[in-house]
Amino acid sequence: MVEECELPLINLGRLELGEKEREECMTEIARASQEWGFFQVVNHGISGELLQKMKNEQEMVFKQSFDKKRQEDKCLNFLSGTYRWGTPSATCLRQLAWSEAFHIPLNDTSATSASGLNYTLSSTMEQFATTISSLALKLAEILAEKLGHKSTFFQENCFPSTCYLRMNRYPPCPIPSEVFGLMPHTDSDFLTILHQDQVGGLQLIKDDEWIAVKPNPEALVINVGDLFQAWSNNVYKSVQHRVVTNLQVERFSTAYFLCPSYDTVIQSCREPSVYRKFSFGEYRRQVQEDVQKLGSKIGLPRFVV
Repeated sequence: MVEECELPLINLGRLELGEKEREECMTEIARASQEWGFFQVVNHGISGELLQKMKNEQEMVFKQSFDKKRQEDKCLNFLSGTYRWGTPSATCLRQLAWSEAFHIPLNDTSATSASGLNYTLSSTMEQFATTISSLALKLAEILAEKLGHKSTFFQENCFPSTCYLRMNRYPPCPIPSEVFGLMPHTDSDFLTILHQDQVGGLQLIKDDEWIAVKPNPEALVINVGDLFQAWSNNVYKSVQHRVVTNLQVERFSTAYFLCPSYDTVIQSCREPSVYRKFSFGEYRRQVQEDVQKLGSKIGLPRFVV
């Protein structure tokens, strides 16, 4: 049985309460990123109304027939290849992800409209993407500042054309002990921001043990990705996490991924460097090659000096 825990909870409203409160809040963000690789935030600037609207309209998209979702470019006006289900690279049952998702580049959220369907997903996604992008950049700059770098690196390299929204649905699963909703993995970005419902299912590694994340209806979940671990020279941790399935209840979540352009060079901000310099494009290609050949991601160990 996996123990359920609450992630470190950080009130971002303290960033506006004067220098002492701001510094303490920033320190908490950096400490959680070092010790957990995960934390949750409240007073994050994204209204509960917008989050609920995003969830409602996401559910409506997933209620469409499989054929409509599979032909997303013709039926839903998403780009072709946006809709994903299962794990195409799976070679055994344990590698199969019991989930479906729409993986959408941020600059396509404003162009997305589901013609012929009675909802306003396009404008909701655009509002959500705009506000969550601002939050991600703020958190990235705080983490950089706590390493002694008042850096514009993230603003200069992470754009709507390089960042993504991923809408996830995890259907009820008749064999929850045998398959994951999402296989254990680390994220290949700088930061991920997750809005999830109250079903639960997200688990992560802490002190070499799997723990279950207790959902908080007011909070967004933040986790450090591989690129930030490399950039911070292993100060901040990109932690393995997974999603377990549920026998009776479906689960919904929306994730935002703060990614740079493929030609962005990732270089450790401290010496001696744990990792050699690499571009994000090179990193993505190596991950994809490993998944195809080995069935799983290797990630940062490939780039150790």
